[in-house]
Amino acid sequence: MTVDSFFEALENQYKNKLPFVVYSRPVDSTIKCWLQDNNELYTTSDFSESGFAFAPFNLNDDCVLLPQEHCQHHQLEVSELDTDHNFEASSLINENKEAHIELVSKGVSAIKSGNLEKVVLSRKVEKPLKSSQPIAIFKRLFNAYNNAMVYCWYHPKVGLWLGATPELLFKVEGKRLTTISLAGTQSYSQNEQIFWTPKEYDEQQIVTDYIVEQIEPYTNQINVSEVDTVRAGNLVHLKTYIRSNIKEGCSVKSIINTLHPTPAVCGFPKQEAKDFILKEENYNREFYTGFLGELNLKTSKTRNTNRRNVENNAYAVVKKHSNFYVNLRCLQLKDDKALIYVGGGITKDSVPENEWIETVNKTKTMGNVLDK
Repeated sequence: MTVDSFFEALENQYKNKLPFVVYSRPVDSTIKCWLQDNNELYTTSDFSESGFAFAPFNLNDDCVLLPQEHCQHHQLEVSELDTDHNFEASSLINENKEAHIELVSKGVSAIKSGNLEKVVLSRKVEKPLKSSQPIAIFKRLFNAYNNAMVYCWYHPKVGLWLGATPELLFKVEGKRLTTISLAGTQSYSQNEQIFWTPKEYDEQQIVTDYIVEQIEPYTNQINVSEVDTVRAGNLVHLKTYIRSNIKEGCSVKSIINTLHPTPAVCGFPKQEAKDFILKEENYNREFYTGFLGELNLKTSKTRNTNRRNVENNAYAVVKKHSNFYVNLRCLQLKDDKALIYVGGGITKDSVPENEWIETVNKTKTMGNVLDK
């Protein structure tokens, strides 16, 4: 499939108001798209199906599924895409500074006086657009963020979302589980050395310790990497890999329920932090800080060598894979506006004014793509 025909199929899908997703995983020149053959809204609750999952922050709400059997699948190998569209976007409307500072102050007070150790607090920022061009925005994201999961997801009954997220929720290949802890944020500057404060290392360690503790009942042979600094566009983060083997009898759903939402997007302890968010943030995150990705896809086949079970050169599936990314650095296109979602981890040492500045910096990751 050529580049032109690949994106023409996507444009026609969007024009006909049919569900689709187009995406590229980190450090990958492969772009994949799934084109659903009807406009039905499919959901999953047990994550036993095969397809592309798009899950909200609060799993009490529906996780939308593009079923593998109801989709056409195409892929494209390309290193860069032509992007000549001008969006004529207005400035970001970074309002409600006082409200966010007050929210962060409440979070710090709750941590100092209660059982919370960390809570992630967020807000959304509006950017008016004179025209909505989701495929053109995706192309820019692909060119700008090759170390992120870049995507454009659409369902006429749900909405239109785009993002460039650096954070893997988890990856399963057969029985091998890989996840990461990601925390701490700084603006990236090519000419400046990066220094991390004790507050940022503490925040990172909370996430790492939590993930290890949560997966222990379901996995064995847990290995934790050294903390590293990674870049995501104009930001840098602290990152640790955690690898293990899933025990027999454990399902994808059990891993999801264990890890989602992580301390990097919710807080710690999880339930107390989630309750605080749902009560105090005063808006619906929807799919922001949810997760998305490939669910239970068959990765390879091998000839069945058990002669009693082989008929007509039968083949046996040897493993499946799932790849889920946390839906960070994302926006929703709605009514000629881009709604950009941003947040930050709050600990007892957080300074509300600094946390506001951090969210302003984070809006630039997605906002800059709309300004060119």
